[in-house]
Amino acid sequence: MTVVKNEVNELIPTRTVTGWRVCIDYRKLNDATSKGHFPLPFIDQMLEKLTGHDYYCFLDGYSGYNQIHIAPEDQEKTTFTCPYGTFAFKRMPFGLCNTPATFQRCMMSIFSDILCA
Repeated sequence: MTVVKNEVNELIPTRTVTGWRVCIDYRKLNDATSKGHFPLPFIDQMLEKLTGHDYYCFLDGYSGYNQIHIAPEDQEKTTFTCPYGTFAFKRMPFGLCNTPATFQRCMMSIFSDILCA
C-alpha cells in the first residue's frame, strides 16, 4: 500500500496496481433471479454455542465465495466479454444476489456439528 497526499495535505492510502481487477454488473441477472434467503445467525447466539469447547481458532473467509462451484448449467449466466475474449465463471463471483446466502448455508453445513451441538 502506498500513502499519498491530496490537494489539502490529507494522507490517502492507495493500492499498488499489481494486475487486472474484474468488475461485472450483474443487476439484470439479479433482477431475473429468484432470491434464496438464508438469514445470518446472531453473533451472540453463535458465541453462546461455542462456550465450553477446549479449542478455538480463527478461519479467514477471504476468497470464500470463490471456493464454491457454480453448477455447469448456470455458468453461462455469468458470461462476460472483454478485449481478451469471452469468459464465464466456474466459481461464485461477488455481485450475484444469492452468493452471500449460498456461502452462509455452506458454512453452516460445514460447521453444523459445532454450532448445532
